[in-house]
Amino acid sequence: MKSLIVGIGNVGETYAGTRHNIGFDILDHLARKKDVQFVQSRHAFISDFRHKGRPFHVVKPTTLVNLSGKAVNYWMKELGIALNQVLVVTDDVSLPIGKIRLRKKGSDGGHNGLRNIIDAVGSGQFPRLRFGIGNDFPKGKQVDYVLGKWTDDQKKQLEERIELASDAILKFGTAGIERAMNEFNSK
Repeated sequence: MKSLIVGIGNVGETYAGTRHNIGFDILDHLARKKDVQFVQSRHAFISDFRHKGRPFHVVKPTTLVNLSGKAVNYWMKELGIALNQVLVVTDDVSLPIGKIRLRKKGSDGGHNGLRNIIDAVGSGQFPRLRFGIGNDFPKGKQVDYVLGKWTDDQKKQLEERIELASDAILKFGTAGIERAMNEFNSK
């Protein structure tokens, strides 16, 4: 069964290295790990690879975060991938830095990118990997925080956790969301 892996982020140098782009960073790491490149295509940069015989289609939307649903909907239809085989990789301020949490389905949790995907595909019944970016910001400064760059200390914490998130994505595509949740939600 093939999987569509979607990293939420914003394109462009302005957003590179920001907390909001952790979805892109994780997929970039995964692409390096699998020795594949992204190519620009319709609404996204896309890459494909096989892992343990299973096809993975990895997508970084070229829309802004808040319009990610357009790319997700397009690539689901283009590739003929069911909603339960889509894994959305996103940042989450409610989790500590580097903590990953896989879920089978859910709400947008206040994330505008997830909200747009739910609106575009008509359901929240898709798996997601939420990656903690922490919430060390004063009241009213969430936008500045998520669009801010990682500190040097935070970057040191991230390497191992991004590797773990990449492994969780591969487990999702080969064994399904339940097994991925069982293996990675406690790490």
